[in-house]
Amino acid sequence: MAHQILGSTWGRYYIGPIQFLVCFGAVVGNVLLGGQSMKSIYLIEKPDGTIKLYEFVAIFGAFMLILAQLPSFHSLRHINLISLFLCLSYSACATAGSVYIGQSSDAPHRDYSLPSDEQDLVFGVFNAIAIIATSYGNGIIPEIQATVAPPVQGKMFKGLCLCYAVAVATFFSVAVSGYWVFGNLAKGTILSNFISGNGRPLVPKWFLLMANIFTILQLSAVAVVYLQPTNELLEGIFADPHKGQYSVRNVFPRIVFRSISVGMATAIAAMLPFFGDINAVIGAFGFLPLDFVVPAVLYNITFRPSMRGAVFWANVVIAVVFSVFAVLASIAAVRQILLDAKNYKLFANV
Repeated sequence: MAHQILGSTWGRYYIGPIQFLVCFGAVVGNVLLGGQSMKSIYLIEKPDGTIKLYEFVAIFGAFMLILAQLPSFHSLRHINLISLFLCLSYSACATAGSVYIGQSSDAPHRDYSLPSDEQDLVFGVFNAIAIIATSYGNGIIPEIQATVAPPVQGKMFKGLCLCYAVAVATFFSVAVSGYWVFGNLAKGTILSNFISGNGRPLVPKWFLLMANIFTILQLSAVAVVYLQPTNELLEGIFADPHKGQYSVRNVFPRIVFRSISVGMATAIAAMLPFFGDINAVIGAFGFLPLDFVVPAVLYNITFRPSMRGAVFWANVVIAVVFSVFAVLASIAAVRQILLDAKNYKLFANV
């Protein structure tokens, strides 16, 4: 759309890089979360274990390296369906586990207070806005436009309604129940709170194991989907469209460049193991402009509503306000990563 409406320069050098950042950043976040889930399973069975987080991130990255060889979006259609049920399953586990802990005698002390430092409070707000944008921006992803058969508009709307119905049901239930139980102690992944500081699970071991297995399987599916746009970009340059997708001419560059992509994502996830911070960066630099600013601009340019009408100025206000949000959230996200980098060294075992 950007290519058709704004021209090839804007499409190639603005929208394209943002979409690349969103997709590749999501792969980094999923690889990190997969490593954290594997570490949780390890600590359930061996609380005094010595294997570090970055080692589990590397193991999950190796697993992703195998899945990444699936050739196209079409080959992922069954994985996407399974992913939906896994999402519902682990969200139900996270919600049920939070409620269980909240009602038990082991419930932690709850602190809902705000930061006393005004600077931390303000930057924290914009950091949170970026994380929220990442969570709810997942419904607007590149492959939707490329895979829906005509008529597109009605099917896109139905697809987005289904997406947000699932998102609201899962995200709200996990967020509300998790914050109710753990308050300000809630971690970037709520399942991490299900293990106490001394390594003792706060829920039955089998339940925690099941929740983490659901999470790992779901993350595998999501990471493969978000890796595909990067694959399409690279293979559009280096592959030969006149050869079959399983020919040696195309298989070799596919293995090489997909291995490089997964390797880079794994290295970044292991070096900066801060899941919330990664989400904030994706939201600030990617989802806020892509989901709020760009659509409003495209609408005004395409349909040219009257400058004396409410629609035109509503779009202008949306574009300006969320542009400001994107800038402030970007500053807050980078600031938070720098703060965490001071508190934790690279390849931290968090």
